[in-house]
Amino acid sequence: MASIVVAKLHPPLAIIGRQTLFGTVQPPTLSVPRTRQGHLAITAKATSESSESLSSQSVVKSVKNIWDKPEDLIAVIGLGIAATIGFWASSNFIAAIDQLPLIPGVFEFIGILFSSWFVYRYLLFRPDRKELFQAINKSISDILGQ
Repeated sequence: MASIVVAKLHPPLAIIGRQTLFGTVQPPTLSVPRTRQGHLAITAKATSESSESLSSQSVVKSVKNIWDKPEDLIAVIGLGIAATIGFWASSNFIAAIDQLPLIPGVFEFIGILFSSWFVYRYLLFRPDRKELFQAINKSISDILGQ
């Protein structure tokens, strides 16, 4: 539900249905009460199509099917909890390292040195750039199995 106040808008608004990626949006219903100061308050309520609700129901059904598929749900739940705790612990660990006065400066200096070496080694001269592209293409072909 959206509420908009428009200053001195005398002719009524006409909103036409729009075509979106998921289908045609139905024209919203408008209620147009006048306020005392000559302003126009517009409240728009959009309606949805049945195909959108069907697609959301199909998403829910597919997630439910995936949830029901594993043979050991306790292990899946345990892995989810372990992943959540691991993410929380690693973010706290990184925040704690960031609080130390010397460590972030050292890491930044190491990053600057490595970036400078990489630019000098691979990006500054044309034969070195060709060598870098060959190494990247070789890695991509090894990963894709070609």
